[in-house]
Amino acid sequence: MPVPARLEKSLNTNTPWLFLSPHLDDAVLSCAALMDSYAARRDISVATLFTEAELPPHTRATRAFLGQCSGDDAFALFEDRRSEDKDVLAELGVSHRHLGATDALFRQRRRLKAALGPLGRTLPELFHLYPTYRFDIALGRISRSDRSLIERLRSNVSQLVDQTEADLLFCPVGVGRHVDHLITRIVGSAFPEKVVYYSDFPYNQFAGPESAFLQKHQLVTWNWDVDPVRKHHHISQYASQAPALFPDGDIPIAHETYFAAP
Repeated sequence: MPVPARLEKSLNTNTPWLFLSPHLDDAVLSCAALMDSYAARRDISVATLFTEAELPPHTRATRAFLGQCSGDDAFALFEDRRSEDKDVLAELGVSHRHLGATDALFRQRRRLKAALGPLGRTLPELFHLYPTYRFDIALGRISRSDRSLIERLRSNVSQLVDQTEADLLFCPVGVGRHVDHLITRIVGSAFPEKVVYYSDFPYNQFAGPESAFLQKHQLVTWNWDVDPVRKHHHISQYASQAPALFPDGDIPIAHETYFAAP
């Protein structure tokens, strides 16, 4: 499989790379092998966009997520997740940036929350931007209320691109259509001369990228081989997430897939 020209040129240099990660594990889940192979010869940074939780009351979807992570304290969980991310990326020889946006499970309409009063405490779905996982977050329906957030994240990433002098900017292609992944794709797409998309793992084990998106941007597919032992090790270091993502303990390891303009 031929290497897209943008990738081939950068692979043969030691220029910096910047990876955009929607959540505190996504870049490693999808790109650990590539980062592991090149961190010794270039500066690599991972900027994670959605790194914060909110106070309860939580939606049913959020409570289910917390239960899968064996806890009910969202702030404690996200503190653990940020710590895990720092440790895993440090082991990879990669620097981290946590951009501080609120995870989709927790994003709220604050004015509506205040106006609802006791009713909001009983039915928190009423004031959350994404009241359900299955019918909101996982369907990729980005709320209009997230427009200002997207603009802020674009500005943050633009500053990071300048600060890191990144030659390439890696971001998710949006397999699985999680709204935070699609927002991260929108942010990355604002840098058409630098962007390389990666296939979102583990969503790509049961879904594929949007063919219309690949065609629109004339993206070419490129696969990177994985050392299964090292990849398994890096993923399993996210102890708060691995059991929820892989409840049977089996982490499927396949090649990493990237998409770039020819």
